Amino acid sequence: MSSHRRSPLDGGVVLITGASSGIGAAFAELLGARAARLVLVARREARLLALAESLIDKYPNLKVQVEAVDLADPAAARALIERVEATAGGLDVLINNAGMGDIGLFASSDTHKLENMLAVNVVGLTALTRAALPGMLARKRGAILFVSSGFGLTWMPFFSAYVGTKHYVSALAESLRAEIAGQGVSIVQLCPGPVATEFEAVAGNPTGQKVPGFIELSASEAAAAGIGAIDHDRALIVPGFWAELAILAGRISPRPVLRLFYGLLSRFVRPRLFPVPR
Repeated sequence: MSSHRRSPLDGGVVLITGASSGIGAAFAELLGARAARLVLVARREARLLALAESLIDKYPNLKVQVEAVDLADPAAARALIERVEATAGGLDVLINNAGMGDIGLFASSDTHKLENMLAVNVVGLTALTRAALPGMLARKRGAILFVSSGFGLTWMPFFSAYVGTKHYVSALAESLRAEIAGQGVSIVQLCPGPVATEFEAVAGNPTGQKVPGFIELSASEAAAAGIGAIDHDRALIVPGFWAELAILAGRISPRPVLRLFYGLLSRFVRPRLFPVPR
């Protein structure tokens, strides 16, 4: 983004998915002073209403729209964009933050949880983006932030399907950015490493071990990095020194080396964390 171009976040209509907690709620807190209207989207309406009340108390001029939507349903995702376009007169920024994870052996994963993760991380995100983008292109203004993951740039066993969804998100973001270059709409992606959110509680953590504090980012730090990416039209940002270093190592390592390393790691870890019942 050129230095003379105003960020679409300033005075804009900003829709944040997964806004009931974690990075999504942090986005809302940080953007309350900048946006004209925040559209908070998640399934947990009570949390959204509490967040909306808190934001309005701090920023009386801010308009907050609460939308309790299950983004696993693509029809609901499309209808959401239609409502925002109708009520707010257009959407300036879409923050695709909602997502689910799954940790463990793919072969014994919960089928319902797996399918729901694919529906939210891939199908719902795609439906939202497809519905929001034409209006932005017509107005020649806007931004879409994809909250991907370090796993969108590399891979690792025991996160197989989750890694696959994030590779989709990162590839979609990169392809779209090239596809609409020069049309006034920014496509950017945020690829954090570990972040202190409810992710592990939902995904499951068979190790029972916490991520070291010096590696883990706060939700506010991750959200601030994403906001900076929008403001400066950065194609990709990996926040945090240690996460960036680890992800870079994974990206530049030859695939045969990674396969060998992760294969040995899996042979060591699998029987200890996932023993076969006798």
